[in-house]
Amino acid sequence: MNPAAPDFAARIARLFVYPVKSCAGVELREAVLTETGLDLDRAWMVVDSDHDFVTQRELPRMALIRPQIKFSEVVLRAPGMLALHLSIDTVEEPVRVRVWDEEVPAFDMGAIAAQWFTDFLGRPLRLVRFDPEHRRPSETDWTQGAEALNQFSDGFPLLVTSTASLELLNEKLAAAGHAAVGIERFRPNIVLEGVEPHDEDRLELLRIAGEDGEVVLRAVKPCTRCPIPNIDPATAEVDPIVTDTLQGYRRNERMRGKITFAMNAIVVEGLDRTLRVGQAVSADWKFD
Repeated sequence: MNPAAPDFAARIARLFVYPVKSCAGVELREAVLTETGLDLDRAWMVVDSDHDFVTQRELPRMALIRPQIKFSEVVLRAPGMLALHLSIDTVEEPVRVRVWDEEVPAFDMGAIAAQWFTDFLGRPLRLVRFDPEHRRPSETDWTQGAEALNQFSDGFPLLVTSTASLELLNEKLAAAGHAAVGIERFRPNIVLEGVEPHDEDRLELLRIAGEDGEVVLRAVKPCTRCPIPNIDPATAEVDPIVTDTLQGYRRNERMRGKITFAMNAIVVEGLDRTLRVGQAVSADWKFD
């Protein structure tokens, strides 16, 4: 293990969870850390008539579906739609669904939820809840053999980036005459401030000091970017300028030339502890 970097002194600037995979996120002041990431993150997912998952990649209007977390329910709102109330503790019949190349057990959320998504997104869809009894691990080639569990996330329980990384992108967009974009396009869970652009690429262990004890995370894999950052979360309009700009300076040789932005991370220590905006973060540098 490398010694803690004396010049690394960050803070948590923002926290996000995404209750329904590929719908808008919920920004929080604090969030409980579970074995699958932040509580309720990607607990629900939209599937088609073949039980395959769907995302903003094929349905950009999913960006307009905005969840709100209340005490015992998640409330979904979308333009022109009445609110859909989802009880956190209520599901209907079990079902098998596919996320990427995995078939996993889940629970259907019923006809009302199915009709709501079908009406708003314009094709037959259903909403499912992840089965918490199922253990869906991340790729152990990246986790150094550790079992890091997920609900419906693409592959890892947490995504970490920084305000500085976004600022650098926005500087490059501005230099080319384009408007700035928000961090919401990159769908992070934890956003750090007080670091240099893309410092998150070079970190190994992140230590977050809290009132209920220390949380330790491990950055394990650069996040390769699909076209979702090109979707404006306010309008669902698609413009390739974000990934076109990233092509100029964020091609990652380690990832076979793909664009990367942010780091996937796993939980090493601190289950059931609370992350809060403003908490101090120290880290170990990683040297390849």
